[in-house]
Amino acid sequence: MPGPESPPARQRLLLVLGVLVLAALLGSGVAPYERGTWWMEVAPVLIAAPVLGFTRRRYPLSTLLYALIALHALVLIVGGTYSYARVPLGFWLQDVLHLGRNPYDKIGHFMQGLVPAMVAREVLLQRGYLRSPRMAAFLSVCVAMAISAVYELIEWGAALALGQGATEFLGTQGDPWDTQSDMLYALIGAALAVTLLRRWHDRQIKAIRY
Repeated sequence: MPGPESPPARQRLLLVLGVLVLAALLGSGVAPYERGTWWMEVAPVLIAAPVLGFTRRRYPLSTLLYALIALHALVLIVGGTYSYARVPLGFWLQDVLHLGRNPYDKIGHFMQGLVPAMVAREVLLQRGYLRSPRMAAFLSVCVAMAISAVYELIEWGAALALGQGATEFLGTQGDPWDTQSDMLYALIGAALAVTLLRRWHDRQIKAIRY
């Protein structure tokens, strides 16, 4: 059954997050660096946003998870706007950290581990599929890594299908170990999610009523 109306503060926060993501998405679509890359990078946002909208009453998520999903959406939108290898924030980090390449795509893969792990954890515990937090943590990391692997396979498929046209989407910047490092950052994000955010997440899960 649908849950009760959310407290006003939560409703306002979710409205702000939704408007922020929508504004960023619309703004990014005006003149992205490369239109095809933009479509591929923001596709997860275009898929997830309607799903979250349709399920927000019957299957509400924790406020923390909604906020993390919105943050991940913004990371994807910015990456799609500039292409990951050209994001200004990445160039700033490259200079500050004295790196040999723009590292913005690693932020994206870190979030690709963190957010799916939190989604999996919430579904497993909130819906009662598991009672053991430790097993939920383990399976959540497994789900995040499976998603990361599938994404790398999609990148591989794009490279085979598009050839040089996939360069901006892949964003490897000449790194032969880009795939492995992408999955490492996803693993780090997932591991930190189920450890550092565990107690905060547990409190929010308990606050959700059906």
